[in-house]
Amino acid sequence: MYREVVKGDDFLSLSSEEVVKFISSDELSVPSEEKVVECVIRWLKYDLDSRKCNLPKLMEHVRLPLASKNYINLKVVKEPLLNNCPECKKFIYEALQFHILKSNQPDRVITIPECIRYKPRLGDKVIFVVGGSGYRSSSAYRTEWYDPKTNGWNFGPEMTNPRYEAGLAVLYDHFVFFMGGYNSGKSHRSVVVLDLFSESPCWKPTVAMLVKRHALGVGVGGHDGTNQLNSAEKFDCTTKKWRMISSMSTTRFDLVVGVLNNLLYAVGGWDDSGEGLNFVECYHPSLIHGPQSQKCIGGYGGINHLLGDTLNSVECYHPNLDTWTPLAEMCKCRSGLGVGVLDGVLYAIGGYDERESLKSVEAYRPSTGAWTSIADMNFPRQSPGVVALDGLLYVIGGLDGDTHYDSVEFYNPISDTWNMLDARMNVARQSTSVVTIIRPPHF
Repeated sequence: MYREVVKGDDFLSLSSEEVVKFISSDELSVPSEEKVVECVIRWLKYDLDSRKCNLPKLMEHVRLPLASKNYINLKVVKEPLLNNCPECKKFIYEALQFHILKSNQPDRVITIPECIRYKPRLGDKVIFVVGGSGYRSSSAYRTEWYDPKTNGWNFGPEMTNPRYEAGLAVLYDHFVFFMGGYNSGKSHRSVVVLDLFSESPCWKPTVAMLVKRHALGVGVGGHDGTNQLNSAEKFDCTTKKWRMISSMSTTRFDLVVGVLNNLLYAVGGWDDSGEGLNFVECYHPSLIHGPQSQKCIGGYGGINHLLGDTLNSVECYHPNLDTWTPLAEMCKCRSGLGVGVLDGVLYAIGGYDERESLKSVEAYRPSTGAWTSIADMNFPRQSPGVVALDGLLYVIGGLDGDTHYDSVEFYNPISDTWNMLDARMNVARQSTSVVTIIRPPHF
């Protein structure tokens, strides 16, 4: 949309109201906010005498804090039109202060103001894959992302302390948290965070969880290296502290968690007796936004919620009451499954039932309160990554016996069919963590 509008002379003929509507849109797909600044200046200079009075109104809708600090200092500050406009200088100061605040934090994590200028545009979404285990020792180090527009996989920032069976979450569409996990024969409680708008994106340590956890959902359940867990904790971005919330009714290891309609669903896993579970618990966090799924944390308002033997049970958490509620059991017991949320439906995908890896899939609709079987995947997949994007449900990697997959398949709920993605990951992996993110400008 951006290129089509601004590349020709038609853009220069737009009225100021039309330009404001264009640059203020959340849907504007633009490589970086720097391009928005440049198109505003270009439009102004086309008829400077009559248009320069519109400059403050236009810059009010430019998300300047999301431009790189280097660009602001080298280009924006030195642009005479902006430097000679008192209102615009306020926007420049605001953007520079934002970068200073982040640079003063070792992990770069700050509470993002609610002003529209700090909100990332929806832009182009990509699938981000972090951690996991596979044939090669590099599997856990390498992150990669899939762009559906190019149908290609690209490497992202490498992990310095790689792990698998970890939690993954996106906060404010700005930060990615990677929590806990397992490596070198032990569980971890450490957390690292990635600033998606950094000019040099890299993983930085942040406040560790209270409890060691691997094979967790999103700070809920999991295993501490000795015991299965039913505890859960959440992180407050404002206070930079983790705190415990109510425990689940069942200890769960190798579970997954999905966020649907502001409820947190803990699905399947193993219990402490070695029995598989098919029942579900649900948590209702008042500060979650989603949907997110597959060993991830839904984040909203500065809060991350984490969920801690083959089970078919599901639990749901209600934050106002701080209680977990059991929901309808799945049709099959599953551990190491994937969970995805698409169009108001929660999907339990693949996994292991104490005998074999599964390719079966079932769907839960809150309106009916029941699980129903849908079409099987093309391949059995244990511990895959699952994420929804553009009306499709992607199942990424996984394991079947000794085979680690680099393949991806996707589900179309309209036709109830699974298809293989042409593009394979660069690294075959299982027990990986997956989220969708807005394509970072400096990846």
